[in-house]
Amino acid sequence: MKRTNENYELRGMMEALDGCGGARSTELLEFEFESTSYDILPGVEDYYCHRHEKGMKHNYPFFTEVGTFQDHVHIKDIFVEENRRFRYHLMKPAGSESTDKVIFLFHGFNEKDWNKYLPWAKTLCEGTGSSIVLFPIAFHMQRAPKYWSSKREMYQLSLQRKARYPNIVQSTLSNVAISVRLHSMPQRFIWSGLQTYYDAIQMIEQCKQGLHPFISKDFRFDVFAYSIGGLLAQILKLSNHNDYFGRSKVCLFCSGATFNRLSPVSKFILDSEANVALYSFLVEHFDKILQKDHLLGHYIQEDHIEGKVFYSMLDYHKMREFREDLLRRYARDIYAVTLKKDYIIPSFEVINTLKGAYRDIDIAVDELDFDRYYTHENPFPQEELKSAAVRGEFDRVFGPICDFFNAG
Repeated sequence: MKRTNENYELRGMMEALDGCGGARSTELLEFEFESTSYDILPGVEDYYCHRHEKGMKHNYPFFTEVGTFQDHVHIKDIFVEENRRFRYHLMKPAGSESTDKVIFLFHGFNEKDWNKYLPWAKTLCEGTGSSIVLFPIAFHMQRAPKYWSSKREMYQLSLQRKARYPNIVQSTLSNVAISVRLHSMPQRFIWSGLQTYYDAIQMIEQCKQGLHPFISKDFRFDVFAYSIGGLLAQILKLSNHNDYFGRSKVCLFCSGATFNRLSPVSKFILDSEANVALYSFLVEHFDKILQKDHLLGHYIQEDHIEGKVFYSMLDYHKMREFREDLLRRYARDIYAVTLKKDYIIPSFEVINTLKGAYRDIDIAVDELDFDRYYTHENPFPQEELKSAAVRGEFDRVFGPICDFFNAG
């Protein structure tokens, strides 16, 4: 985990941070990371499960009529070098040389930059004294090729997609890359999620071995997760690999519902065709697919607790007792903050999942609302944080979150 020299992107983030009220109390650093789990991704010819010492082959076609190699978007995942070797950011209290308190911050779906998260990270850092690791999900943020964010190229791809699917809803240059990729191969949702899960475990283990130049090997860590990042956080907490997460607190912001209770069709998240394909694959036909896709079936059904927990978070009705038993076990460690006007991940669906079908799980869920227009995708626009009223709303959210992390 080598620290890198400050680059253009990092300087831009620092300038954005200055616009959030100054960076005097915090510093932003950058470190290199190489994923050792990339070889589970689509595109490998021969797969090997190290845990079970078992070799496997994929038995599904890669190229379909939905996506082709020529668009530079539906390419074999194993070839995306940015996803294998990337940089992540760490925000720390200014002047500190080492830290034994860390909060992992997991972002939302189809995110391309960290700017909106900087005020969140800065507040968490100042409010808890923890260093904040801004860790990117596979194929998001700096783990995606720049081409996928090219406005010109993505606009043209969106036009082609609209021509091919005349009834498509919410196809935009912002979501066309991820929509094409998930429409072509919905199982990418599982594989990228599992890769990120293993990457987080890898980083924790490297820190415990004393390999991080700033994080103490005796560190304790918590998790702040927003939107789809909450799914990752729940899988990490509930699977509790090697008891790494036994003492970790998890805060879910605009997050916490099972996958089939989300409404992700948005110009910033997914278009309607990708959403239908993803829902059909992960909810309606997943059990039959697992019988045919032996590789996926191995990770979901054969002694991989992370896959089992992942499966339990896809459909509210499936494995509900298993999921609720785990949530009940860790209820004191989980806290959720929802927003009343959030139509992507509605408050009542978060409550249904976290508190259980019979409301017998003692997980605290606070629903808040603001007297203004806001969206799930950007509840606190950076330019509006200069307003005293919006800053007050921001503090209503993050004040209790910091209290949660500081308690006990």
